[in-house]
Amino acid sequence: MNSAEQFCLSLVNHTKALRTLQQFHARATKTGLDSDPLVAGKLILHCAVHLSGALEYAGRLLHHTPNPDPFMYNTLIRGFSDTDSPQNSISTFTLMLKNLDSPIDSFSLAFTLKSSANMRCLRTGIQLHCQALRRGLNTHLFVGTTLISMYAECGCVEFANKVFDEIPDRNVVTWNALVTAFFRCGDVKGAERVFNLMPAKNWTSYNLMLAGYTKLGEFELARRVFEEMPMRDEVSWSTMIGGFADHGCFDEAFGYFRELQRLGMRPNEVSLTGVLSACAQAGALEFAKILHGFIEKVGLVWITPVNNALTDTYSKCGSVDMAHLVFQRMPGEKSIVSWTSMIVGLAIQGYGEESISLFHEMEESGINPDGIAFVAILYACSHAGLVEKGCGIFDKMTKIYGIKPEIEHYGCMVDLYGRAGQLMKAYEFVTKMPIPPNDVIWRTLLGACSFHGNVKLAEKVKKKLSELDHNNSGDHVLLSNIYATAGKWKDVATVRKSMAELKMTKNPGWSMIEVDKAMYTFIAGAKQDDVTNEAYEKLKEIMLKIRVEGGYVPEIVNVLHDIEEEEKEDAIVTHSEKLAVAFGMSRLGQGSMIRIVKNLRVCKDCHTVMKLISKFYGLEILLRDRSRFHSFKNGICSCRDYW
Repeated sequence: MNSAEQFCLSLVNHTKALRTLQQFHARATKTGLDSDPLVAGKLILHCAVHLSGALEYAGRLLHHTPNPDPFMYNTLIRGFSDTDSPQNSISTFTLMLKNLDSPIDSFSLAFTLKSSANMRCLRTGIQLHCQALRRGLNTHLFVGTTLISMYAECGCVEFANKVFDEIPDRNVVTWNALVTAFFRCGDVKGAERVFNLMPAKNWTSYNLMLAGYTKLGEFELARRVFEEMPMRDEVSWSTMIGGFADHGCFDEAFGYFRELQRLGMRPNEVSLTGVLSACAQAGALEFAKILHGFIEKVGLVWITPVNNALTDTYSKCGSVDMAHLVFQRMPGEKSIVSWTSMIVGLAIQGYGEESISLFHEMEESGINPDGIAFVAILYACSHAGLVEKGCGIFDKMTKIYGIKPEIEHYGCMVDLYGRAGQLMKAYEFVTKMPIPPNDVIWRTLLGACSFHGNVKLAEKVKKKLSELDHNNSGDHVLLSNIYATAGKWKDVATVRKSMAELKMTKNPGWSMIEVDKAMYTFIAGAKQDDVTNEAYEKLKEIMLKIRVEGGYVPEIVNVLHDIEEEEKEDAIVTHSEKLAVAFGMSRLGQGSMIRIVKNLRVCKDCHTVMKLISKFYGLEILLRDRSRFHSFKNGICSCRDYW
């Protein structure tokens, strides 16, 4: 290596920004150094692997390099394999096959297989497997292990197992890949069999078992492995915390986090984001505040994902002011995830205009919105009734940013029209979509029909849904709601009979409330205990007061059975969110805000009751249902009765 090459390579190694590298590349072009394979290869490597946001430039470098060698192609293949565009890795591999006479090596195949796995493209994976067989690389440890992972991602555990059997010298990584393959395909017994046959296990092996069990909801098995582990690392604890949180087992997630602290171990980024996720889902604001204090105490506020999780948690716990404070104080540059989290946080609380303003602020800061950000801002428009602005943003996404709408964006538009009561416009939008509408799209429209009581359109939409997913109990329940609201009890009976014949059950509604840092769950009609008895007694007192002083009359149209009026009143009065509010009023001090999380959409009767309670008891109630936040104060809801 001559002195000029050494100097160039040293400069490249210290380059931190794409613009600086481009300036250096321009100088290298003038001096002819860019044609030096060593310098050109280093430029491509730095752009593809070490420099953020420079992959596209790395691709241009490759195309303008005369006679690129296998190293340059492999570098670009590797770079694209870890991005959201793994198909570019495969196209680079195809170009390599076309332009090079030298044989494809294990590195080329392994990273292209990884891209195929990320795309879950079995056809491409099989073609690459054939390339490996032709070159005798199918038994190569690196290639074989990646083949196992590819078949696992594509749901072909039998092919993964066959590849494993053909590898002569397996190591622990290969065994771990096969364990993962069985878990990916939901075969717990197969995963256990392979795990027990492993000649040697490392921490990753045990953590794979933990992750596999928790993802499949096998928590007792996960606990057993966790207890039997010879040692537990940060990944083990994070897996347990995140696994329980993802499945709604919030008390267990909090318990493992407390135990982690009790043992004197420092939580890492993953365990912190996991337990913050649990707080967000459960609406556990007080516990979130404790975590926030801990994060600041141990100096982890500089970690962007942790700040993003904090923003999301405060938003979902109903404390948008704290969410905004965390967002504003983030050190360094905010990521697209940071902006999107705050936009969603404002959106779910009904601050549509503020969400749009923040979206424009993000654009002005130099960050281009991605597809997820557009989902967030369309969601904001939908929940604030900003139909015209939502349509404008949808057009902007395609015309200004060139982002091709995906099914989620179309779903937001259907929801935008549906919530605003423009049901026929929503239906026309669905029928004119350039991609086939899925069951979620039709279900969104059916929900709008239910809310606005359009029986005729609901029947048409339900027919479309039945063609896509005839076994979904929620669709039958929605249609039953619509018939009940219209007083069509014979049709209600027909739907219920159909559900019984298909052995469908309705998901029970539940509501959670945090009291003294403990979570309490209420389910209407569930077996009573001391806690629910306390809630029922307090609720009787509350309902009497709002009847006498507020003139409350139950909206029994929300009851889905043709039963006597008195029975209907009893059924609707004991909805889970009413019990949770009553329990909160019984336990919390005067003037405390009552925060509730509900798994279903709040019904009109409960919405009315919350407004009356806030007025006649001088309380502030924050209710997060499946759809959005409702902040009740002085007899008014923040949603302005639009949800």
